[in-house]
Amino acid sequence: MKTKIALKSILLIGGAAILLAAGIGGGYWFAMQRMMAETGLQADATVTTSIDKPSDKKPLYYYDPMYPQQKFDKPGKSPFMDMMLVPVYGDGGEDTGSVKISSRIVQNLGIRIGTITRGTLDKKIDVAGSIAYDERAVAVVQARVNGYIEKLLVRAPLDAVVKGQPLAEILAPDWVAAQEEYLVLRKNTLANDGLRSAARQRLILLGMTENSVASIEADGRVQPRITLLAPLSGVVSELGAREGMAVAPGAMLFRINGLSTVWINAEVPETQAAGLKPGSTIEASVPAYPGEIFKGRVQALLPDVNATTRTLKARIEVANPQQRLTPGMFAAITVSPSQSVAQKVLLVPTEAVIQTGKRNVIILADQGADGKQQFMPTDVEIGVETNGMTELKRGLTTEIAEGMKVVLSGQFLIDSEASLKSTATRMSDVALTSAPITDMRNPETHPGEGRVEKIDKDGVTISHGPIPTMQMGAMTMTFKAPKSGVPEDIKPGGMVKFKLMVTPKGEMMLDTIEAKSDLKTEPKDGMKK
Repeated sequence: MKTKIALKSILLIGGAAILLAAGIGGGYWFAMQRMMAETGLQADATVTTSIDKPSDKKPLYYYDPMYPQQKFDKPGKSPFMDMMLVPVYGDGGEDTGSVKISSRIVQNLGIRIGTITRGTLDKKIDVAGSIAYDERAVAVVQARVNGYIEKLLVRAPLDAVVKGQPLAEILAPDWVAAQEEYLVLRKNTLANDGLRSAARQRLILLGMTENSVASIEADGRVQPRITLLAPLSGVVSELGAREGMAVAPGAMLFRINGLSTVWINAEVPETQAAGLKPGSTIEASVPAYPGEIFKGRVQALLPDVNATTRTLKARIEVANPQQRLTPGMFAAITVSPSQSVAQKVLLVPTEAVIQTGKRNVIILADQGADGKQQFMPTDVEIGVETNGMTELKRGLTTEIAEGMKVVLSGQFLIDSEASLKSTATRMSDVALTSAPITDMRNPETHPGEGRVEKIDKDGVTISHGPIPTMQMGAMTMTFKAPKSGVPEDIKPGGMVKFKLMVTPKGEMMLDTIEAKSDLKTEPKDGMKK
């Protein structure tokens, strides 16, 4: 009785487990079908490339994706890697690296399409800069004699001054002695004009102005205090005087920067500096006065490149008659190059260009006869970029490029798919330039040993052991015969040692082959019998 109850329990538990597994599997299948239906990735709506197998075509050849320069006539396992060879099918001509995607997947991926147009490219350059003092409108007020500052009339840095405004009053004993000497000579009728002229010139050299000397001559009295005047209008950018301090000849008391003109130091990317020359007109705007435009000219391109931002500094001079532009303000600048381009050029939206550093790629789009969108990566040479448009200089025929469709988003996904499709072509190109054999007079060789299976017009078929220098396992392969031919003492079934080399075309060729009588007649582990 207990045995029957236990058996029933086991059957009930087993049945429950089967039903649970079926429910989980059905739920998973239903969820996958629902997800695929929502995304459009149905079994019949796939991204197709040249490696997809057509049902009515015969493979052209087979290859190893990790070593695509070697082609094989028959399917099988790769001699280089532990993987099966991949078939390549013809598609009515050479492989162009294009990708076909169904319209539904194009929509689900959010791929946006733009148009190549023709138009006149406005080569205006938009850069940023900051306002600074015009260093050519600077005046320094110094003391020319020993004295004392009795009264300071401009007492703080950045105070605004106008030309002729009093700055300070100085008590100068040296000036008193020179004035007394000059007045005595003027009153002395015996003194000649030369002495009077020399005494007067001495007052000028000591720093007195013509107006001060004229005042002494009119009053006939000594003026021990001299007033220093501002030589130009601007602001006191540096103040070196304090009331009551002693001054010495050559001491800098005031530094005045003019504001009738200011400089804008603009940072211009070095890639755009070629279109900028001294004399180019600019328009500047500052946040302090929105909507107002200040005009100026490029004065110089300074020969100094910022190593961090890769920009050149352009010095721009802007008139500032009302002194509203203040040093330190940020400015947005639009530069008009000295030479404008009037002819029409091909233009593509800037966001359509993939810039990898070594190449620039755009993805052309076209509607195929089967209703699928066909995409073709194309290398191009680009020119100037402005206002969201980039000039196409080379890569497309001008007569037919206008109006062609180009991908604006999702380019990296399409380009990577096209790269996978045309791996063999691209890897072959690399092999031609970076193959180990760059000089056939001194090729790189790889030694091996094995048994000769067959000798015919295609070459020598050898069942060989591992070749470590090529990371190749034991297998049977056909190699091109050496240039000197196959030695007469080498026959099918004989053991040989050989050296392989890879030609610039990616073919495996025997450099040397010789009989190895001391080898065992049995093949090594892994060789085919």
